[in-house]
Amino acid sequence: MKAEKNNLYTTFDNLLPRKAKEILLGQKGITIWLTGLSGSGKTTIGQYLEQKLHTNKVITKLLDGDNIRVGINNNLGFSEEDRHENIRRIAEVSKLFVESGIVTINCFVSPTIASRENARKIIGEKDFIEVFIDTSLEECEKRDVKGLYKKAREGQIKDFTGISSPYEPPLNPSIIIKTFNCSIEDCGEELYKFILLSKIKI
Repeated sequence: MKAEKNNLYTTFDNLLPRKAKEILLGQKGITIWLTGLSGSGKTTIGQYLEQKLHTNKVITKLLDGDNIRVGINNNLGFSEEDRHENIRRIAEVSKLFVESGIVTINCFVSPTIASRENARKIIGEKDFIEVFIDTSLEECEKRDVKGLYKKAREGQIKDFTGISSPYEPPLNPSIIIKTFNCSIEDCGEELYKFILLSKIKI
């Protein structure tokens, strides 16, 4: 069909529908949003889940600070305003993946209830699974692989969640994964069994 002479831009009505893409892939697009303190195990558990789903022929995309902060959000700092904008952009990117039938695994501190609820609103309630990686501050500090807590305690890092900036745990998450005395495999399996292929596969 020939486009109108003065209309160079397509409309949403002309886009290939999400359902057609999901049928092609044989899966449903959803966002699995892992939230918790720095060092709680979000990315490690997310990576385990991604491997399990990949083994079962589910196409996924894992997003975390390493691939978001260096690219699309490299102009943002860690002020309250920038943190909120960071999560908003992540949610918008996730929505695009979900509408393409991709299972998106998001691993972000996302410290405030308001920012996570805004992400849920952008992505859509039925496509948003909130996972609270419940690890105490003491345990996260013991792990401190990157030495971030030490620097925060010494005042070298400002607005660090859990130290100089608050973390607000989810009020009603889809699932809580408690990591204390629990292996990565056990935590990952718990999340994998909760997600279930029946929630993803058509």
